[in-house]
Amino acid sequence: MHIDGTAALVSGGASGLGEATARRLVANGAACTILDRNAERGEALAKELGGATTFVAADVTDPAQVGEAVEQAARSAPLRIAVNCAGLGLATRLVDRSGSPHDLDAFRFVVNVNLIGTFNVMRLAASAMVGTEPLDDGERGVIVNTASVAAFEGQIGQIAYSASKGGIVGMTLPAARDLSPSGIRVLTIAPGVMDTPLLGLLPDEGRQALAAGVPFPKRLGTPDDFSALVVHLCQNAYLNGEVIRLDGGLRMQPR
Repeated sequence: MHIDGTAALVSGGASGLGEATARRLVANGAACTILDRNAERGEALAKELGGATTFVAADVTDPAQVGEAVEQAARSAPLRIAVNCAGLGLATRLVDRSGSPHDLDAFRFVVNVNLIGTFNVMRLAASAMVGTEPLDDGERGVIVNTASVAAFEGQIGQIAYSASKGGIVGMTLPAARDLSPSGIRVLTIAPGVMDTPLLGLLPDEGRQALAAGVPFPKRLGTPDDFSALVVHLCQNAYLNGEVIRLDGGLRMQPR
């Protein structure tokens, strides 16, 4: 797929991995719609990127708000790219040191945003893509979701986060199988330790320790690493139904 001239939707596009993805898609000629809850950052980024870039303030778990974002994205060009970057984390053990169980509402909240939110964007974007004219090779679009290496090697305190990201991994192949007859591909990126605003809150020693655990290259992953892979996935039509680790060979330890 040639990105130039297509419309793209990026959830969580106002910061971190989503922002880098929106920037790179726009640089490759896409009309990008940024979906995020942070209106101030989202509007500022859309204004900075200019052109056909738009912003929609939306909660990924809200069908009406996401539906509005999908409609907005499809107004400027055929919607052919959807990238799910919205997500959050929570560090809580199944049973804490006092013997209290994990809060059920907190678990539900993480799963609702990370897993249900991803599914919500995916289903509505796919529905719009199905109605587009196929390209010469029959392709109509590509959906890229964001999981995590925690889906495979969740650490202590990551039970909610790992469950939500494992669900995204689990959706990848059946979603690709569901949508392949319509010429829509589905892929998932499982990032390792990425240099995002969340990690930016750690002291330098903590960031250096995380980087030292990566086999090669011995550094944190960057949003640009992620966005470059997104572009490749969009352009390589033979990639479908796959989960790709982007982690420098990292395998997470229990803590």
